[in-house]
Amino acid sequence: QVQLVESGGGLVQAGGSLRLSCAASGRTFDSHAMGWLRQAPGKEREIVAVISWNGGRSTYANSVKGRFTISRDNAKNTVSLEMNNLKPEDTAVYYCAGDEDYDGPDYIPTSPMQFDYWGQGTQVTVSS
Repeated sequence: QVQLVESGGGLVQAGGSLRLSCAASGRTFDSHAMGWLRQAPGKEREIVAVISWNGGRSTYANSVKGRFTISRDNAKNTVSLEMNNLKPEDTAVYYCAGDEDYDGPDYIPTSPMQFDYWGQGTQVTVSS
């Protein structure tokens, strides 16, 4: 079992930046696709960004393309999300999650339901 712990959330003004980090312990996650997802009050959980196990492929929600960047360091068991030009609509609890399925080096899960383990979440609040 992989345990995930997120950090780096907080309160920031619109246009500002934050960097979220996710540290994994327990089993290694270097064969798992990893993602950042978020859930705002009254809304469903959505995928923000996902990265393949080898880091060779990543995808983003349309709402964050060009502003957010996901990265991973398998040697350090960490996944990060760099968030720039933040907007009030980015306000949500952000979760780091992993998918144990393996379907090739470029495999990317496309639904929150495909993720098998989750961190506890970190709050990001963007003020206008």
